Amino acid sequence: MNIREVLEDIKLGKISIEDGLKKLQHLPYESDIGYAKIDNNRSLTKGFPEVILGNSKEPQQVLEIAKKIFEISGEVVITKANLDLFIFIKNEMSLAEYYNEAKIIAISNEKKKTEGNIIVACAGTSDLPVAEEASVIATIMGSNVNKMYDIGIAGLHRLLNRLDDLKKSNVIVAVAGMEGALPSVIASLVDKPVIAVPTSVGYGSNLGGLTPLFSMLNSCVPGMAVVNIDNGFGAGTIAHMINQMAIKGGGK
Repeated sequence: MNIREVLEDIKLGKISIEDGLKKLQHLPYESDIGYAKIDNNRSLTKGFPEVILGNSKEPQQVLEIAKKIFEISGEVVITKANLDLFIFIKNEMSLAEYYNEAKIIAISNEKKKTEGNIIVACAGTSDLPVAEEASVIATIMGSNVNKMYDIGIAGLHRLLNRLDDLKKSNVIVAVAGMEGALPSVIASLVDKPVIAVPTSVGYGSNLGGLTPLFSMLNSCVPGMAVVNIDNGFGAGTIAHMINQMAIKGGGK
């Protein structure tokens, strides 16, 4: 039961105001399964149910949490999920779909209509898993995503050829490893917010993604924000929220 259902029950006289207040007091943690407390109201604060991180939990734990979230909201997303976890979940939840490159499991009663214009750009093919995570998350949440892959600055003409398309977006997610320069270059060319995502792709002084992270954090280009290393989920979520605000404000 969510806040809307409680309010509707009060309106229809199914429960008293006092009983409704009691339900609302305990609603955020009503789904306590011992090792996890399901945030029942995440949809109201973020527009989407709580998302499960799959790679640090036992498969049975992921399954039980997923079932609870699905029971409450009718949709579930599991990130950083491998194929074995998907097969395990699929056996119990037949609606489960797997996005292999993004390593995402999605379970939903219905697919949302997508709207707006997010561009997810990445520097090289090795950055695709993180770019795909951002793309899939934003799409699942209800945003229209266009992809521009393998447009790193080592071949700057590839990026410049897509400049007109970049300028038409509401927000851009720019994913890069190595020296991490792509987001700064894009942000210097467009009047749109850019979400920079450093990846752990690289070797030597790349330091597992620290080099592109520091490079992005130290950028002098305004209008660019940075998420953590390999955090495609965070970038996709923020991009979706910005996209929705642009649509409400009369954007594309």
